[in-house]
Amino acid sequence: MDTYKTIKEKSEGLFKDKGSKFFAYAFPVESEEEIKKILNQLKKEHHSARHHCYAWRLGTEEITFRANDDGEPSSTAGKPILGQLLSFELTNTLIIVVRYFGGTLLGTSGLINAYRTAAAEAINHAKIETRLIEEKFTLKFTYKEMNEVMQIIKQENLNISDTRFELDCQLDFSVRKSDAGRILEIFQQFYGVEIKKRTNG
Repeated sequence: MDTYKTIKEKSEGLFKDKGSKFFAYAFPVESEEEIKKILNQLKKEHHSARHHCYAWRLGTEEITFRANDDGEPSSTAGKPILGQLLSFELTNTLIIVVRYFGGTLLGTSGLINAYRTAAAEAINHAKIETRLIEEKFTLKFTYKEMNEVMQIIKQENLNISDTRFELDCQLDFSVRKSDAGRILEIFQQFYGVEIKKRTNG
């Protein structure tokens, strides 16, 4: 598998039960740092709400996740939100459900249903995208090899992310994971071209 699903942009959902309102927000995210900022911002916007429960999943192959009940009874909020991320197979996605208490207790099953439904509403309003898991490489070569290198890149439809043409040429590109081994081999057999896998950025 060299694809994953995430959402394209922020989306919202709403669920009401016995006077309680559950505002759900889904965000595409790339890091825990980003998640913290979004959470703090939303807490400011909804400062009078009683609970800000959330769940997130990050990563494309090694997936990390977290679920938080924010004061609701254990496993009645974060877990059902996380359950929706799992059932829609989403990653790099954060869902926060903000609850305004309506005066009537909903009970355990009522809470689970409310948080699950609110999260599902936000996802249903989102644009879900399937993206490729890509591997990134750096090529080094001289101007002599330039034409042939560019020809291979064009033929194989590789995504160039950066080029540095000075005394020598350096070029960064990405390729879908399932093609990475084949592309690596092509360039490794190309005399005068050095290829390195990039681990970050």
